[in-house]
Amino acid sequence: MTRPEADRFVSLGFTAIDWIETYLCHGPGDVQGQELVIDDEMAAFIVKAYRLDAETGRRKVNRAFLSRPKGRAKSELAGALVCFEALGPCRFDGWDANGDPVGRPQVYPFIRCLATEENQSGNTYDNVTAMLEHLLETAGDEFPGIDLGRSAQTSSRIYIEGGGEIVPSTSSGAAKDGGKETFGVFDETHLYVQPELRAMHKTVRRNLVKRRAAEPWSLETSTMYAVGDASVAEATHEYAKAVRAGRVKDGGLLFDHREAPHVEDLHDDAQLLPALRYVYGDAAEWMDLERIAADMREPDTDPADARRYFLNQPGTASAKAFNRAEWDALARPDFTVPEGDPIVIGFDGAKWKDSTGFVATHLETGYQWPLGVWEAPLNKQEAERWEVPEREVDLCLALAFDTYNVVRVYADPPWYEEAVARWQGKYGEKTVAEWWTHRDKQMAFALRAYRTAMSGGDLSHDGDEAFARHIGQAVKRPARAKDDDGKPMWTIQKDRHDSPRKIDLAMAGCLSWEARLDAIAAGLNKRKRKSTVIVL
Repeated sequence: MTRPEADRFVSLGFTAIDWIETYLCHGPGDVQGQELVIDDEMAAFIVKAYRLDAETGRRKVNRAFLSRPKGRAKSELAGALVCFEALGPCRFDGWDANGDPVGRPQVYPFIRCLATEENQSGNTYDNVTAMLEHLLETAGDEFPGIDLGRSAQTSSRIYIEGGGEIVPSTSSGAAKDGGKETFGVFDETHLYVQPELRAMHKTVRRNLVKRRAAEPWSLETSTMYAVGDASVAEATHEYAKAVRAGRVKDGGLLFDHREAPHVEDLHDDAQLLPALRYVYGDAAEWMDLERIAADMREPDTDPADARRYFLNQPGTASAKAFNRAEWDALARPDFTVPEGDPIVIGFDGAKWKDSTGFVATHLETGYQWPLGVWEAPLNKQEAERWEVPEREVDLCLALAFDTYNVVRVYADPPWYEEAVARWQGKYGEKTVAEWWTHRDKQMAFALRAYRTAMSGGDLSHDGDEAFARHIGQAVKRPARAKDDDGKPMWTIQKDRHDSPRKIDLAMAGCLSWEARLDAIAAGLNKRKRKSTVIVL
């Protein structure tokens, strides 16, 4: 065996590419089952991901991030690497006569494929099952005893003869199995914005340090994120910037990001098509770039989303209604509203599948905090059966009236007409008012005032995580109305109709702020003079 020179680039990536192309096929899609050939761009990523220390033979990469535009088959590549990590010679086992590394299979591979939603196995795992089915059909004799989990006893995971598993997991399952991971794949981490998904990422990455001899590592695949979403992809990018700037020590991060050059006008083919050819790299040969360009220009396609998904550029702030970093800077967690002080309240929500909440605003200071929030489970099946506990909603509002001097409540009534009528009967119609958020012009002006209050520092809040998340997830929707100068305005919506990223507290916060402005205009913020009785 010949050890290479200490400064020589050595990698098991070449072995990985040969193994993948020998045994695996394309995953689900138009070319499913066909011969899988790794293009040069992705081959370069694999070689970098499997780089070894020329002295010790240990892996140099502990964490890899692959950022490419939509349609670049990132999940398929991740699935192929899962198969190689499960069955192939993926760990160092010495040097050959030329000083090149020799690999061996893992002793007990435990691989986790992470998905964003409870009732999905995830794109990566779907590729794994398709690839291993092909492997068993074409080379099953070389890899006996693989159980693809088709039986009731072994469903939801793949077992490998001699010990080893490939497991699809979600936020509820990531903390299980005792942290035996040798490899973890996080697919589409720009979607990891919910606290449960960020916690899942942290848990699995923490588990990866436990088996030193197995040299565990993780792979994140993603398109670029929406700025301010506080997604795992955004956090990884910030970490990469800190490493590059020398602010933190490199812990073995491979950040492989390909981004298109800036395109000023998406309707100009002379600018857009070269940018698409660049960002899709080797895949530009078989991608329908003209079709992608046409889709980017559709009237219902947000330009910021088009740039993010197809040019692989971080989402611009223009797509977001509010600046999350600006919001975070307004936190005053040390402040407490005194009992009995005047407050106003905003209410918004739905009864099923979504979320509902109250946001209070201190009349004197403009300090906001959520009185209560009820969010549907992430699990779609559970969300279908979930309903807001209306009794708790009533009790939450009653507690606010008992604790503070509530001078005004603005409530969006859809799905809650009966509840709002009940509140008006109990607390008075002058105090509780219907405030319909579907009124384009009124809503647009209210949102503009709310955002102006944030930018001007007139507003503060308690730093509540759910409140901040809803603020950060609200995206602009062009309003039909224009302002008094004829300029276009906007309201807010979720990033898509069925999105798990809720915005109801952002809407309730806006209604609460509007209630404060109206209460001040009505003079409700003026302290009443106490009358003095003189007895002669």
